[in-house]
Amino acid sequence: MSDVQSFFNDTMPTKLAENPDLSEIGAVYQFDIEGAGIWTIDLTQTPGVVTEGEHDDPGCVVSCEAEDFASLLENPANGMMLFTMGKLKVSDVGLALSLQKIIG
Repeated sequence: MSDVQSFFNDTMPTKLAENPDLSEIGAVYQFDIEGAGIWTIDLTQTPGVVTEGEHDDPGCVVSCEAEDFASLLENPANGMMLFTMGKLKVSDVGLALSLQKIIG
């Protein structure tokens, strides 16, 4: 769980600051990580912003268990496998395809 929290609190804000072009995705992602918390990555701003908690109108909601998200962080290529196994749920598949740019 601490890896997940570290990703949203430390890794992701640094990545967004160093890669402002990620804002070109232009979407809001909400991550509901059971056992770890809820975070929002807002890529409608430059640079993108990470906040803890829900968003009023996310473009894509990503839901999974903390253990599965940690697996995704270790190897972003696991995303498709987790999705097909039903362990990773997304509300917008089109926007979810951009997740590898964000997480990878």
